Amino acid sequence: MSAIASGLQWFVNLGASVMLPILLFIFALILRIKPSKAFKAGLMVGIGFIGLNLVISLLTKNLGPASHAMVRNFGMHLGTIDIGWPAASAIAYGTVLGSLAIPVGVITNVVLLLLGLTQTLDVDVWNYWHIAFTGSLVYAVSHSFSLGIFTMVVHVMIIYLLADMSAPYIQKQYGLDGISFPQGASAPGYVLALPLNWLMDRIPGINKIKLTPKTIQKRMGIFGDSGVMGLLIGIVIGILAKYSVTKTLQLGVSTAAVLVLMPRMVSLLMEGLTPISEGANELVQKHFPGRNLYIGMDSALAVGNETVLSASLLLVPITLLIAV
Repeated sequence: MSAIASGLQWFVNLGASVMLPILLFIFALILRIKPSKAFKAGLMVGIGFIGLNLVISLLTKNLGPASHAMVRNFGMHLGTIDIGWPAASAIAYGTVLGSLAIPVGVITNVVLLLLGLTQTLDVDVWNYWHIAFTGSLVYAVSHSFSLGIFTMVVHVMIIYLLADMSAPYIQKQYGLDGISFPQGASAPGYVLALPLNWLMDRIPGINKIKLTPKTIQKRMGIFGDSGVMGLLIGIVIGILAKYSVTKTLQLGVSTAAVLVLMPRMVSLLMEGLTPISEGANELVQKHFPGRNLYIGMDSALAVGNETVLSASLLLVPITLLIAV
């Protein structure tokens, strides 16, 4: 058992950029996609993830210090630190139950697919750390191993349900055909977003507002361009951080680069996912007519959307204000 756990841990430690291409290559072969095409598809997914990580690193490297500077400048006293998902996932996978999260998630997914209770084939096994975390918390409180496993199963079933329900909206909004987001940190957002969207669609005045990158660019001209918007947002954050003119301009250009490069990285990743998604749906239609299959991926794919990026950057100062 310890050897299996060690093997799983080693595989997880490869990271998404290596682990996902391997899994997708094997899955593509199962779908009877040509080995050369399967290999290229998996490799493109890995390249896309590397590109995403590089762009995100560019953003965090520049935006992180600016955020800390804003906290200091406005005299904010925030004593609790959000350690972020890398540390949280390491903690989750390092517990007694953590090493079992991947087999529990995969087995539950396969059973639900065979029973026709989900349409999501989750290949994003790295993010099973979410169920590892909840299961470990329950085990720590109850000291019941079986209750911890039960918690992981229930949690991942809820995630698959939300992934299936939100998939049509995700595919329409982000142009990610055949993709769903069975990601524990983002899937629950659908439960909040759907009723709020319904409510705002029925409030006179607000339901007439149509703000999208395209409409903004049409009305604002050059100032609505994603690169220019990124530059302006970066400059504003730099001013709030009381940066020098040089550092403010550097932050602005870096932010602009993120808004322009991120969609390109996502398109690379989708280039690899598309043939696998098409092959999976062909197989499902052959054996289960009338059913659709979604490929479950990390919601980081949505970061390539201009609306998501712009909103995320604007929420940095807003979030700090809310925290105070």
